Formats: sequence, C-alpha cells, structure tokens
Amino acid sequence: MHQPSFQVSFRPNTKLVSTVRRFTEELYDLTMHHDISGKVAIATHELLENAVTYASDGLAGVRIEVTDGKLVVRTWNRTSPSHLAAVMAKIDEMNQVADADAYYQLMLNKTAYRTDGSGLGLARIRAEAEMSITYEVVNEHLHIKAIAPLTPPVMQ
Repeated sequence: MHQPSFQVSFRPNTKLVSTVRRFTEELYDLTMHHDISGKVAIATHELLENAVTYASDGLAGVRIEVTDGKLVVRTWNRTSPSHLAAVMAKIDEMNQVADADAYYQLMLNKTAYRTDGSGLGLARIRAEAEMSITYEVVNEHLHIKAIAPLTPPVMQ
C-alpha cells in the first residue's frame, strides 16, 4: 500500500506550525503505527518552527514522505548567512556525538537560562524521535532532513 506523503509551502506564520503538526500526526496515526506518528509530529513541529522563524524571504516549506523504507521530514527556507552557518555548525556538532540522549541532556543544561530560544529542537528530534538529521544548501535555501528507518509493520 502507498504511504501518505505531502508537501506544504507557505508564508511564515508560527500559528500554522501547530496546525501542520496536528494534521501530520493525525494523518500518520490513521495510516501507520502510532510510534511513527509521534516521531513525525515531533520532527515536523521542530523543523517547521525553525524554518518559519528564520525564513528571510517570506517562504518556508515542509515535505513529509515514506520512501525506501524511511520516514523523511524535510523543511526548507532561505535564511541569513549567519544563521545558516550556525545551523550547519550545530548539526555537525550534534552528529559527532554518538549518544543522542546524552547530547540532548547536555543541551538542556547548557541552554536552561537562554532568553532567545532554547536551541533544543534538533537535539530533541534526534533523541526523542530517534531520527538522524542532515542538511544541504540548495539554491541559497537551507534544507534540513530528519530521517527514521522504518521496520515492518508500518501499517496499523
């Protein structure tokens, strides 16, 4: 059976992030195992919130799909060069630590008193949703992917 996938592009609006998250979680809860819908909800919320918050040209997007035995949540947006460099450095740093839970705990302690955002979203996806995080820059747009391998059965 074909698994659901969809893509949404819109002008950044933080109120829409929760709406897209709820839709995504409900769609995948109805069509796949509950554990997967929880993972996709976390990744969708955290990645889309970042894409919307840091979009510099008024557009952000998300694509969610199940392909080649993997769940993939991808966001994209154009962002400032300084934010682009910071995100790439954060992902590179995070991916060098083998223990996702330990890294998340370290970041919780490190960012406990920040007033300009927690900076925890990517670490949360990696630890709680058990997804790997990658990035690429395509035509001046930052694309971030959260990827989880799926093991059968994926249908409820």
